[in-house]
Amino acid sequence: MNIAPTNRLSYKQASLAVLAAFVLGTLLSLAKISLDYASQSASIEREITSLQQISLNPAARIAYNIDAELAQELLLGLLRSPAVISAEIVGSDHRPLAAVSRPAMNSEYRVFSDMLFKPRRYFEAPLSIAHAPDEALGFLRLEIDTYAFGSTFLERSGLTLLTGFASSLLLALLLLVVFNRMLTRPLVGIIQQLSEHNPNENRPLPCPPRHESDEIGILVQAINQLLRKTSQEIEQRREAENRLTEYLGELENMVSARTAELEAANARLTQSNRDLETARSTALEMAQARSAFLANMSHEIRTPLNGLLGMLSLSLDGPLSSEQRQQLSVAHASGKVLVRLLNDVLDLSKFESGQMELERIPFDIGALIEDATALLSQSAAPGVELTCLIDPGLPTQVIGDPTRVRQIASNLISNALKFTRFGRVDVCLQTSGDGIRLVIRDTGIGISREAQARIFQPFAQATATITRQYGGTGLGLALTRKLCEAMQGRLAFTSKEGLGSTFSVELPLPCHTPAMPRGALHGCVIGMTPGSSGLAELLEMHLPGWGLEYRRLDVDSGLAGIETDLLITDCPQCLLGMRPAVTAPFLVVAAYGSFLPKEEAHALAPLQQLARPLSRAALYLAVTRALQAIEEPPPGEVEPVQAAPRQRQVLLVEDNPVNQMVAKGMLAKLGYEVAIAPHGAEALSYLEQGPVDLILMDCNMPVMDGYETSRRIRQDGRWSELPIIALTANVLPEERERCRTAGMNDYLAKPLRREDLANMLHTWLPGGASAT
Repeated sequence: MNIAPTNRLSYKQASLAVLAAFVLGTLLSLAKISLDYASQSASIEREITSLQQISLNPAARIAYNIDAELAQELLLGLLRSPAVISAEIVGSDHRPLAAVSRPAMNSEYRVFSDMLFKPRRYFEAPLSIAHAPDEALGFLRLEIDTYAFGSTFLERSGLTLLTGFASSLLLALLLLVVFNRMLTRPLVGIIQQLSEHNPNENRPLPCPPRHESDEIGILVQAINQLLRKTSQEIEQRREAENRLTEYLGELENMVSARTAELEAANARLTQSNRDLETARSTALEMAQARSAFLANMSHEIRTPLNGLLGMLSLSLDGPLSSEQRQQLSVAHASGKVLVRLLNDVLDLSKFESGQMELERIPFDIGALIEDATALLSQSAAPGVELTCLIDPGLPTQVIGDPTRVRQIASNLISNALKFTRFGRVDVCLQTSGDGIRLVIRDTGIGISREAQARIFQPFAQATATITRQYGGTGLGLALTRKLCEAMQGRLAFTSKEGLGSTFSVELPLPCHTPAMPRGALHGCVIGMTPGSSGLAELLEMHLPGWGLEYRRLDVDSGLAGIETDLLITDCPQCLLGMRPAVTAPFLVVAAYGSFLPKEEAHALAPLQQLARPLSRAALYLAVTRALQAIEEPPPGEVEPVQAAPRQRQVLLVEDNPVNQMVAKGMLAKLGYEVAIAPHGAEALSYLEQGPVDLILMDCNMPVMDGYETSRRIRQDGRWSELPIIALTANVLPEERERCRTAGMNDYLAKPLRREDLANMLHTWLPGGASAT
């Protein structure tokens, strides 16, 4: 192996050694030269001073005798010295007695001498004689050229430096030879053996002679140890490669087998995918068929229900005996239950098909809960007190789907009333974090621990006995839970068998309008009611916040010595005999069937009787009237409802005769003039004949259906602003969108309720009738 001389370690080590020796020799030479320089400079002073001392006595006698010839000879003798270039004897009168001089030596190295010793040096000594030492005879002056001494110094310095350089060169050659023999040759031999070494041969490298115990010998041992390990690793790798080759052969066999299995599985999967695609297509067709079936069944069931409930409602408005009214009321209530059941089934089908859509609009949730509670209060048993407790800090309006919130509340309240025969049912609405919390507590039969796990399953109730005794389908709680989950809410309950149940619903309904305080009232109010009653809790919650001074008394307490501006009680019999001793107005809050008769009410005037559950607005209005001494109309008298103006013309487009009779009867009672068209073509003809303020349009009719009729009306510029309200028994979500696409303004589902119809007409015909 060839290594460049300058790259060999011996050369590098010799170079470093020579460099170190050169630097050290140079420093030593410079130190020696510096000492020689100091010695030479002092030598110049000594020699010239000695020469001057030798010449002083002869020069003094010559000056004493004033012998110019002898002075000239003395000075010429001094001039023979190589360093003296000028000499002068000056007398006592400062006049030269004799003077001699010669030019200084010239050389190219003189500049170095002049830099070291200066070009000239001057010496002056006074002249005197021994017998008259104080007599001044003159001076002896000498001018010295330092080059005579400096040239000698320069020669010695050059010789010193040259000796140092030669010593460094000689040392470098010696070190190069030594390092080459001791280091480079053994290392080059080891490198040559390593480059020629065969990894397959397990033989060690030989150690160079006389290097067994030094660093090179240890290096050879380490290399031999590494070679042995490398040989062992190569052998192990060969064995591993052989095993790997065997494994690869086995793996290829396994892959071939697995490939065959995968091809078979892929064929089965392909067939399964075809079967799944077929099943999916079948399921989609079945879902579409089910949706069509539900739409058709909804239409077919709601159409006769509309006629049934409409006729019952119209009949209940006429003169009837008490027995007839009771029978018709039962039939009307049964029809409402059937409608509710139909709505629950349709809602469950919407959840299963993923078609449930939720609105996000502002609404007054407090008024909504109070309305839902009031509508269901007639289902309460005679011994049950139904109370609606609304948190005073509840926002006036929240954002959400009011229809679905009402549905949740109605299902839970209806459930509580159904299974409670004695005690209380409380409907509590509170704020909870970023939403609201609805709690329904009852003192009913409760739910056993075994039945609690399945009460949210559709068509399931706690036991078969409950189904026989209380009725129901078990859809209410299942639908309520799905609605809560759809609104990102949570439904929870606690119950003990025989002690009642508590259902709580938390819904994330953001605030739209914060709570607005009512106007402050002034006065003292006494509540004569048991402490365990819902009325006591309602009064305690609201009256102090309205600025009133409130105090509760038990029903068996007397009012002797107690002054009050208003007495509120839920025990009408406790008021008998209090007049005329008590002059304050009375406010009775009781169930509909527990009102005082007309004669007794007149005897206790001023008296107001309100049905429970009592809403906040009704309580505030009743207290305000009582404190202002405004008497309520006598019980049993109902203020007449102002009829809508007779000039309002409504066109009813309906093909079913029964539905025509129902809708016409409702519209007539609401004070509207009604014209009937059996299909769309006749409706278009009627529009050509006279003005119409609003159209109630059935969607499914012969000759021309409601969708095509609405499109043609909108295409005619004369009736672009005419309100069209859809009447349909199909309540699926796509039906409403289809109606709006056809040009209809709003939507009414069958069976029609007079309140819904009146509110709809009031919305689109300002100044018309509204729900009573």
